[in-house]
Amino acid sequence: MTIPFFAKIETARAAFSKTEKAVFWVLCAILSISSLSLAARAYGLFLEDTPREGGSITEGIIGTPRFINPLLAISDADRDLTALIYSGLLKATPEGTLIPDIAESYEVIDGGRSYIFKLKDAVRFHDGTQVTPEDVIFTVQKAQDPLIKSVKRANWEGVSVEKINEREIKFTLKQPYAPFIENATLGVLPKHLWKNIDIEGFQFSTLNNNPVGTGPYKIEKIEENASRIPTTYTLSRFKDYTLGKPYIEKISIKFYGNEAALVDAFLKGNVESIGGISPSAAFSLEEKKFTATRVPLPRIFGIFFNQNKSKILTEKPVREALAMSIDKEGLVKSVLLGYGSVINGPLPPNIAKINDVALETKTRDDFLADAIKILENGKWKKNKETGIFEKQHGKETEKLSIKLSTASVPELRSAAEFVATEWRALGAEVELKFFDASDLNQIVIRPREYEALLFGEIIGRDLDLFAFWHSSQRNDPGLNISLYTNIKADRLLEEARSANDKQKLDAALAGFAEEIKKDTPAIFLYAPDFIYFTPDKVKELSLGKLALPSERWNNIYKAFIKTEKILPIFIK
Repeated sequence: MTIPFFAKIETARAAFSKTEKAVFWVLCAILSISSLSLAARAYGLFLEDTPREGGSITEGIIGTPRFINPLLAISDADRDLTALIYSGLLKATPEGTLIPDIAESYEVIDGGRSYIFKLKDAVRFHDGTQVTPEDVIFTVQKAQDPLIKSVKRANWEGVSVEKINEREIKFTLKQPYAPFIENATLGVLPKHLWKNIDIEGFQFSTLNNNPVGTGPYKIEKIEENASRIPTTYTLSRFKDYTLGKPYIEKISIKFYGNEAALVDAFLKGNVESIGGISPSAAFSLEEKKFTATRVPLPRIFGIFFNQNKSKILTEKPVREALAMSIDKEGLVKSVLLGYGSVINGPLPPNIAKINDVALETKTRDDFLADAIKILENGKWKKNKETGIFEKQHGKETEKLSIKLSTASVPELRSAAEFVATEWRALGAEVELKFFDASDLNQIVIRPREYEALLFGEIIGRDLDLFAFWHSSQRNDPGLNISLYTNIKADRLLEEARSANDKQKLDAALAGFAEEIKKDTPAIFLYAPDFIYFTPDKVKELSLGKLALPSERWNNIYKAFIKTEKILPIFIK
């Protein structure tokens, strides 16, 4: 007869002495604990960290919000809060694409002249009111009203909007315009709150400071100082946000009067994240072992020539020599401390590969020598006594003299001084003219009263360069500050505007860049970085491709602080 296994063990155990029994049970305990530990570890290998709700973040911003309103937002403080509180038919992603937000879908018809948007079912404002086509129409019509003086008015001129049914809206353009789709990211105002506010009171409404939107976060609390000026906005997540309830529970935004106060608050731990600071401030923080996230902004800075105000600038060799003589890499290192990128064309870096020019094999001295050769081939000769290039026009002697105008802000002032040093080394006489930002716009740019202008252009995600370079935009309020005229370039800009796919857009932009390169109406210098310091605890706050600094919040609803371990089968 076979004795069962456990019976054998029991028989053996009964024969143990007291000491042997004690050792036996100790060994059994050790075996049990080890087995449980191994099982727990094995189980843990299959668990994955997943986001969970909770946590908060405090961010510091320079300035004070006045218009937390998608139609009126003019400052970074305005735009930052507007981006968190409002949402539009579509939302930009960090990858640079557009996805449905309030809208469920859209279609383009009539050869690109009409757009039909369908709203998601039961989209709600922060106060619980349902969003309707009337809210969208109201917002667009207010943007178009010249008395409102909306910063978005130009985007909506000539666009008609109508309600199709309880969930659909139709926009109709006078002619096809592919970049129009970007306008659908405009935040939607709640008509039921704004409809009784007259035009005169629109900019003074308390809704501009205590807004109600459909975005991922809503206002929970506003703290003010003794002068009733906001010092902190505390936002809580909106559980009914169309793209999903955000993970991070609260976001507090604190406001500071200047960069020094902001950086000091960061160093003291009063705020956890800051952005949009100067290269010098960022460099100082990185020296203290803080880590910055850097993202190129779609802004190009360059020197734009006004050939109507300077005879020598009508000569292409002069423009080419002035461009060739500037050490752009040196400028980015000394002025931006490396927080930027050299550009050689009218678009920000890495756009359609049209700005890439193989210059890296030459030294600064090589460039200067080439610039001098260009001038000499253009019959310019350097005066041995003054060191300034001159050219004879009959009995008259013309000097290589140029006036460079720009805004009196630290970065542009430093850049202008760097350029002036380079041009003087070439053999040019340079006069620098600095203006307050408002004066620069009113008495210099608008009347086109400058020979050369060091200035920046904000290039949108749509890459529409029409306003900056088309010949129809040479006069104010157009932004063609080089007063550039080129029939082929005009045609390519028009093609880019109507391009309905990326391949056609890239081809048009590349052709346009070639025309600019041949004509040299401007010198393209650099594109700055957006500099952002955030705590390590915040995960998945992807900046990606920013059109504006406020777009750093584009995927805030996906960012998280807290995590938990879950088996993969339970992860959605």
